[in-house]
Amino acid sequence: MRESPQSPRMFETEWIDRLSRTPWWTVPLVWLPISLFLLVSGLQHDAVRLPAAAVTFAGGWLVWSFAEYVLHRTLFHWKPKTSWGPRMHFLLHGVHHDWVFDQYRLVMPPAASILIGTAFGLMFRALLGPTWFLTTFAGFTFGYMVYDVVHYATHHLKLSNRWFLALKKHHLLHHHSPRHADRKFGVSSTLWDHVFRTY
Repeated sequence: MRESPQSPRMFETEWIDRLSRTPWWTVPLVWLPISLFLLVSGLQHDAVRLPAAAVTFAGGWLVWSFAEYVLHRTLFHWKPKTSWGPRMHFLLHGVHHDWVFDQYRLVMPPAASILIGTAFGLMFRALLGPTWFLTTFAGFTFGYMVYDVVHYATHHLKLSNRWFLALKKHHLLHHHSPRHADRKFGVSSTLWDHVFRTY
């Protein structure tokens, strides 16, 4: 996709600038099959029955929601006091705050998300072993997919669902209210904002 007034140029190199834009639907297109593959692969193990798979899947999703909160609160809002600090912050997350209506820079490009997802997957496997990591990581990747889709929706969709409207208000206050700029870090859930008193 090319630059436009709604999606300004971010990089001087044309192909890198194009790759920095990602339509929201690429997230479920890439991550839903991966999540389903992990879940089905996990269920192939004799030790993993459906109830255990459901619990570990939910546990992985819960771990994702915690990672989402921690990453948003720490790394994404970290501004190192160095010459490269402002640029790093802009590339990681500042672009989203500066160009809040850019619908193509709202979800992570697949190349980056797959690279980061692989690192998380290796960590899950090292911690849980080859059997239990599959269904747990399926929940984690599914949680990531939900997060990115919900994030896009809070900025660009008009839905009347009460749950969605509460999440939308929560997230938009983080963006547009100076009083809440250092609060309301959860996007797909407000759970950890309640736990850590940043609601």
